[in-house]
Amino acid sequence: MNGMSQLIIAPILLPLITAALMLLIGEKHRWLKARLNLLSTFAGLGIAVSLLLWVRSQGQAESIGVYLPGNWPAPFGIVLVVDHLSALMLVLTGIVGSCAMLFARARWDGAGASFHALFQIQLMGLYGAFLTADLFNLFVFFEVLLAASYGLLLHGSGRARVRAGLHYIAVNLFASSLFLVGAAMLYGVTGTLNMADLALKIPLVPEGDRGLLHAGAAILAMAFLAKAGIWPLNFWLVPAYSSACAPVAALFAIMTKVGLYAVLRLWSLLFSGQAGASAHFGGDWLVYGGLATLAVAAVSILAAQRLERMAALSILVSAGTLLAAIGFGQSVLTGAALFYLASSTLALCALFLLAELIERSRSANEAPLEDEEGAMPPLLESLHPPKGINLDDEQKAVIGQIIPWTMAFLGLSFIACALLIIGMPPLSGFIGKLNLISALFNPLGLGVPREQPLGAAGWALVSMLVLSGMASLIAFGRVGIQRFWKPEERPSPLLRAYECLPVAVLLGLCILLSLKAEPLLRYTQDTAAGLQAPEDYINAVMATRPLPGPTTANSEVQP
Repeated sequence: MNGMSQLIIAPILLPLITAALMLLIGEKHRWLKARLNLLSTFAGLGIAVSLLLWVRSQGQAESIGVYLPGNWPAPFGIVLVVDHLSALMLVLTGIVGSCAMLFARARWDGAGASFHALFQIQLMGLYGAFLTADLFNLFVFFEVLLAASYGLLLHGSGRARVRAGLHYIAVNLFASSLFLVGAAMLYGVTGTLNMADLALKIPLVPEGDRGLLHAGAAILAMAFLAKAGIWPLNFWLVPAYSSACAPVAALFAIMTKVGLYAVLRLWSLLFSGQAGASAHFGGDWLVYGGLATLAVAAVSILAAQRLERMAALSILVSAGTLLAAIGFGQSVLTGAALFYLASSTLALCALFLLAELIERSRSANEAPLEDEEGAMPPLLESLHPPKGINLDDEQKAVIGQIIPWTMAFLGLSFIACALLIIGMPPLSGFIGKLNLISALFNPLGLGVPREQPLGAAGWALVSMLVLSGMASLIAFGRVGIQRFWKPEERPSPLLRAYECLPVAVLLGLCILLSLKAEPLLRYTQDTAAGLQAPEDYINAVMATRPLPGPTTANSEVQP
């Protein structure tokens, strides 16, 4: 990998060093910390994009970069790996983090202490979880990002945040305990925690120890699935995400994807078709657990009244769809699911940011901005229509009424978010769902007949994709009518450029995905093909050798 190998650790070191500098600066120079946070977050996104471009430019076997931070060979030392899947998740993390931080600059970064340091530590944990190649360090990065998320969830105080935060902490501490127990059981059976080494040793596990192996894997999966939001372990997610402040909730949109990533990475690596008697262990549980999550979330979203709660429930819809699709273990379906993951993550991040702006319009700006720095131009109101306009009995304009630009921006953005999440054409949400359905009916590709008819689980997923979209359509349509169509005499909300720009960027990226879907679909299909054939990943990790140590010119000892 040459010089690019040194870049693998940069997404972890950069936020770590930035957070340390922020703690040294203190709270008196908050403006400096905000600018440093933005600079570091944008730099992390640039590094992630560089790694993705490098991965994409290489062949399938050569596109896996390995870095040994301690200069110890696998499986004895720490190993960081970047491949198609991890590079995609790094870029998504960088985009979400950059947009959330830009939105926080409007007001939320000053609502509590140590926001900027916690934000960077959160990014460090996310980047590390996507890059690490052994279970122990995956646990370490999980705890790093969870510790930061505890503080970020409570940022801004409030009774609802404290109550939801306590539930969030308790559930995640329990899940972390399951993580430790499951990892210890796997280590006891195989003698290793390195993912590539585990993949080599699982087929060799004696039949008498295979039950213990499966029990440890199931306990470990419970920890990941609780973080991913599978039903019935997701009771904590909706209250926590809907109570968090907007930029934190937007950043949390990538948090559930960490659990999904861990499930996909470990299941495709440890229990692939080459795992012997353990091949595809637990796949049916993923399918039916995902379907149950999707069904419960679709029904719940019909009853939701607040936009923040609808956004949190939409995360569960996305999680259920992805878990069910992953459980089938089909390369084409996994590739379509990864495309859907990218589109839904960006759309949900935009919806969390937009939800605060829309709800602010209902409160008539009861919480004014602290200062006028960055405020948008004066609003254009239409309470007194010009002459020549038709009036009704109450002397209000019937036609020709001017729509304030802020309400126009919020309305159009809401429509775009709703179309993306529902899966309506022509945006990327529709392309993702269409490819999922196409992959279910054509697992070997278009034009290739199925070897077996689509089973009950496949028909159930197709049905739930359609029904969940209809439920979201009803829910978002109802909220849209209440927020934008219902006639009310209230001033338009005050918005800042910092708040509008990240929403526009996220929606613009989703539109770009719609226009340039083919390159991303090719990338995700290559990613899925690599996951279904993990030999390249295993060989790359196990074959990487430490760098030689320093030598002296006179190595012989003179008598």
